[in-house]
Amino acid sequence: MSRELDGPDLLVIGESVADIVRLPGAADRVHPGGSPANVAYGLSRLGHGVTLRTQLGPDANGRLIRGHLESAGVAVRTDASAAPTPSAAVTLDAAGRATYTFEITWTLGPAAAEGSPRHVHTGSIAAVMAPGSAAVLDAVGALRSTATVSYDPNVRPELMGDHAEAVRRVEQCVALSDVVKASDEDLAWLYPGEDPRSVAGRWLGRGPAMVLVTRGGDGALAVIPDAEAEVAAPRTEVVDTVGAGDAFMSGTLDALARRGLLGADGRARLYALDRDTVADVLRHAVAAAAVTVSRAGANPPDRGELTEALART
Repeated sequence: MSRELDGPDLLVIGESVADIVRLPGAADRVHPGGSPANVAYGLSRLGHGVTLRTQLGPDANGRLIRGHLESAGVAVRTDASAAPTPSAAVTLDAAGRATYTFEITWTLGPAAAEGSPRHVHTGSIAAVMAPGSAAVLDAVGALRSTATVSYDPNVRPELMGDHAEAVRRVEQCVALSDVVKASDEDLAWLYPGEDPRSVAGRWLGRGPAMVLVTRGGDGALAVIPDAEAEVAAPRTEVVDTVGAGDAFMSGTLDALARRGLLGADGRARLYALDRDTVADVLRHAVAAAAVTVSRAGANPPDRGELTEALART
């Protein structure tokens, strides 16, 4: 597979999860999942060199996930933990909406950095669940001077623990990041009753260049200094929403990478983006998400599929 980024790879740090999909009247099916793993897979499908630092157990689910990631070209790196591969039961309703129950431990330990990645992405369970979250934040903090950083809280209420502490940890990650993406549902849990625009603006004040808010079928919003951009979601027949937000994140990073806006050398330009460019980034991201929701599971587009989707917008 050809790679579009010159220089160091993208590094994703976070959980891989075996998604056990349950549909009414059907046998359970196991699919590779986990928000950071999905982002790594999506970026690799789009032609980027990606390393995923994650936790996989010496079990069938771990082998399934590793094979899936490596089939797209992701370089999978794990520590020596013997903890089982995290799993989640995903129950889909008649409209394809997903709800989750989890069996997860996150024990990622310290590991030596491999090279100097241009960009680091993290989020979800990995950034808030102890004890592994400490290793994630240490790694991001150590790399931030030479790499841009993105973060997606991808809130899982069942795993967030104390609400006030969860908010504190999320805001700590926001402050470390250049690009932050959250869903309107994430923000509603973190800050009940608050307008997502207001939250995005407040987060922007903590340091990121942009804060993106996904709103399902209502499209997406971006807040940057002194401006906002909004795009509608493409018309799509939804099969299910599994992995939609992760495809949006992969699409966002792909759009930024193709414009030379990732990496320490791109950070100044990233912070100087205008509204029209940010709107183009959003269109790129919602197109990636639209392909994903049009088929079952976390199945993001490859380069050709994304190009076709963008041509239809």
